[in-house]
Amino acid sequence: MKRIAFAGASFLFVMFFTKCNSGTPVDNNTDTTTSVADSADVTANWKLGVQMWTFNHFTFADALNKVDSAGIKSIEAYPGQKLGADMPGEFGIAMNADTRGKLKKLLESKGISIVALGVIAPETDAEWKQFFDLAKEFNLSYITCEPRDDQWNMVDSMSGVYGIKIAIHDHPKPNHYWSPDSVLAAAQGHPNIGSVADVGHWARNGLNPVECLKKLEGHVYGVHLKDIKVFDNPEAEDTAVSHGVIDFPAIFAELKRQHFSGMLSIEQESNWLHSLPDVIATKKYFEEQVAKLK
Repeated sequence: MKRIAFAGASFLFVMFFTKCNSGTPVDNNTDTTTSVADSADVTANWKLGVQMWTFNHFTFADALNKVDSAGIKSIEAYPGQKLGADMPGEFGIAMNADTRGKLKKLLESKGISIVALGVIAPETDAEWKQFFDLAKEFNLSYITCEPRDDQWNMVDSMSGVYGIKIAIHDHPKPNHYWSPDSVLAAAQGHPNIGSVADVGHWARNGLNPVECLKKLEGHVYGVHLKDIKVFDNPEAEDTAVSHGVIDFPAIFAELKRQHFSGMLSIEQESNWLHSLPDVIATKKYFEEQVAKLK
């Protein structure tokens, strides 16, 4: 998804990173059979969710109805989505107590939980604290974000205080977090900073998602599930998961090998007005593939 911009947010961070496996086709057939053949069903801890950016042409309330109709019970909310129904304004830190109460009741009525929010890049410590307060109120597990390098110490500290992880998101080049090496740099000495692995953007950047996951082992807090039509093209079009160039069975196998325990958020960035069937198909595909890992 597009990073949510805040007033005055502007910074440049230029780094050169070694590609995870540049030039290697994404749909390789890496043999991970033996590494996932363990007795523990670690996939039982996985949550399948929807990044609400998938339905950014709709209000939060309407999008929640779509998530509910897909039979999915976890979401990653994004600041700026109009709330709809009888709730004024947008999802985010500006929501007043009355609106937050109505939102909680709406979520409860559908049995849906907000597990994460993002992608954010607050400018000030005070704004970061407001987002942590919001995340704490809704019992979130992590915040998907792109902090400046001079904010790493501060956000890691806040994360420890609030008990909510910081999951750095990778956007396509020239974004400064395009490579997992940049996320590892942020995580160095910061035990609460990790990754939300957007496998589609890695493929856009010419990186092999499985190799990227291996680099980030122990630091992956969440995943964005998206597929693309062309490898190694920052402008590559999205397509429904399993219809593009990404080898998702290998990704799921690697996540199991790592004993990943978190949410995998479907993020469909095409067919905007009629993407619900693609989300439902992705859920079915995900369940079929995970069943094969057991």
